[in-house]
Amino acid sequence: MFRVYFPQQRFALSDPRVEDALYESPVLRRFAGIDLGRAPVPDETTILHFRHLLEAHELCGRMLDAVNLYLAIRGIRTTTGTIVDATIIHAPSSIKNESRQRDPEMHQTRKGNQWYFGMKAHIGVDSKEGIVHSVCSTPRPPSSRPSPIS
Repeated sequence: MFRVYFPQQRFALSDPRVEDALYESPVLRRFAGIDLGRAPVPDETTILHFRHLLEAHELCGRMLDAVNLYLAIRGIRTTTGTIVDATIIHAPSSIKNESRQRDPEMHQTRKGNQWYFGMKAHIGVDSKEGIVHSVCSTPRPPSSRPSPIS
């Protein structure tokens, strides 16, 4: 749980968001020592209770200070960074419109095991300030999809 707490603080993630980030990011799972084949990611309530336990014993600041000192002694500098999240911008897949065509800028895209029609919006957020600093959209054209093996 300590290894779940550190990325949560470093990237200013809420309890539900750190749970989601652990499912979405193999790097964070590896850092936290979570193997989805053996056990699930701690749910947001477990993360909340652990954080409240640390706060009740006034360990949050002292623990982070100790880790930062340990890293500084070894010449490792940590700074805040950027979190990039992708979300789907949905578009109607129907051709029941005036032009009888789908929007040519939209394509089928997959998030997890679910398929959507639209495009992905990639949103960059400063992890310290929580301010959005970049947004770009990327359709996934049919030519970039992997072809089935025959």
